[in-house]
Amino acid sequence: MEGEAEDKKKFIDGNGLAARAFASAGVEHIFGVVGIPVTSFANCAMKAGIRFVGFHNEQSAGYAAGAAGYLTGKPGVLLTVSGPGCVHGLAGLSNAMINTWPMIMVSGSSVQADIGKGDFQELDQLEAVKPFSKFSGKARKISDIPRLVSDAIVAAVSGRPGGTYVDLPADVLHATISETEAEELLSVVELYIPVWQRSHPVQEPVAPAEGIKKAVSLLRNAQRPLVIFGKGAAYARAEVPLQQLIKITRIPFLATPMGKGLLPDSHELSATTARSLVIGESDVALVVGARLNWLLHFGEPPRWSADVKFILVDISGEEIELRKPAVGLVGDARVILEQINSEIKDNPFALGDGHPWLQKMKKKSEENVRKMDALLNKDVVPFNFLTPMRIIRDELLLLGSPAPILVSEGANTMDVGRSVLQQIEPRTRLDAGTWGTMGVGLGYAIAAAVVLPGRLAVAVEGDSGFGFSGLELETIVRYNLPVVVIIFNNSGVYGGDRRAPEDISGPYRTDPAPTSFVPEARYDMIIEAFGGKGYLAGTPHELESALKEAFSLKKPALINVIIDPYAGSESGRMHHRN
Repeated sequence: MEGEAEDKKKFIDGNGLAARAFASAGVEHIFGVVGIPVTSFANCAMKAGIRFVGFHNEQSAGYAAGAAGYLTGKPGVLLTVSGPGCVHGLAGLSNAMINTWPMIMVSGSSVQADIGKGDFQELDQLEAVKPFSKFSGKARKISDIPRLVSDAIVAAVSGRPGGTYVDLPADVLHATISETEAEELLSVVELYIPVWQRSHPVQEPVAPAEGIKKAVSLLRNAQRPLVIFGKGAAYARAEVPLQQLIKITRIPFLATPMGKGLLPDSHELSATTARSLVIGESDVALVVGARLNWLLHFGEPPRWSADVKFILVDISGEEIELRKPAVGLVGDARVILEQINSEIKDNPFALGDGHPWLQKMKKKSEENVRKMDALLNKDVVPFNFLTPMRIIRDELLLLGSPAPILVSEGANTMDVGRSVLQQIEPRTRLDAGTWGTMGVGLGYAIAAAVVLPGRLAVAVEGDSGFGFSGLELETIVRYNLPVVVIIFNNSGVYGGDRRAPEDISGPYRTDPAPTSFVPEARYDMIIEAFGGKGYLAGTPHELESALKEAFSLKKPALINVIIDPYAGSESGRMHHRN
């Protein structure tokens, strides 16, 4: 009893209280960069049982935190220093916000009594984060910390997920309270467990029965129905009811890039290889967890039929109000798909193999596959994009289940990868996402390897995309993560110097082109400087051998694939915008 009484007299500072608050909420990982005034917080987090993964740059750490939130369903946490560190972290926070992933950015800030005097790294950080967060708050005294952490977590996962912000001033981090008071304050923090992981049933909001009936009626009477699903459906773990819906109705489906894998790309009803046709000719489209933004041509002509009727399933009522679909169903994708399946069950319908819509889709798909196969089956050396991508695809498929987490970024690299690389399991593809953000690759790969222990992460990167975060190779090696980075090295942004002769003029005409990098740079040697394994591949045999060894070892590795600098196109499939 005497020892217990002594423990109650102990004091805890703000760093320790904040760390215990996050641990009490179920946070298992924090990604970030330490320094004034948060180094002690990172140490306390580790003592509290949280794995802290230290990065070189807050941008990459922020991208990792966002991806961790998406993959686990629990808010990913980014830790930054004050001022410039907070500003750097905005890249990750805004990326999570636009992709609707749960994330919390935690930043140290200036001593409150010195604000307005030009304090070290002084910045109004609450104002800076406003455009990029759902919720932001500042702990003005140590007793504010647990409630602030709790509020940030609840806001990050409620409704449409997104980014939140916690501001911890240096004086608050250094303040102390008794252990007894700390325990009382921490009682407000509840352990957060995603709905799909809870052992007891949870009452979840459902869509009105009238809307469900109208949606099913539209699908039943459609001549050319289509189901589209995106990363919102993947985040909601909607794969089981989605698979049931497609199995019962035999409606063709189209996945957005990060929705790929909820149903395997190899499924007979996948319309990926007939995308333009099904988008242009469908008369009813059920869109689940995907927004009608630029990725889906805004749901407007000329890419879509002027008469198409949309059924939108989204967690956000504002999104449905914006798009004004024929039917809008607000709620969780998994729950609403279960409702739709229940409505169909008593009076099922299905498109038969001979249905004209399926026949037309399959004919177009087979035609496009034949054309692509004719290109893929050629071994082109020096490499174009297709030959190495085919080799990577085949080696990835040989790994079976659990499938690696595939990360992809770059203009041509990502575009070609979307068409060639196949996803067979849910949440196994991460790419530039809604914003088309470059520089996410290594942060995403690190997050996948950390939050999914033992799972191989494979980052297929353009050399330009890799350059944004290349020094995080050291992070991968330092933590000995099972990450294989594959660089499509075409010596520049989109490739080498593609300027017309008349554009090469002026006083700096002898400088490299704006798109040029050092030709055939030895990126493989960079990872070896840190103790990882590097490979150089310029032929099919070299690439296949490197992939087999790297995948089997599941250790930090980089494969430098030399690509013809004139392969591919400027801006990939977005060249019309550049």
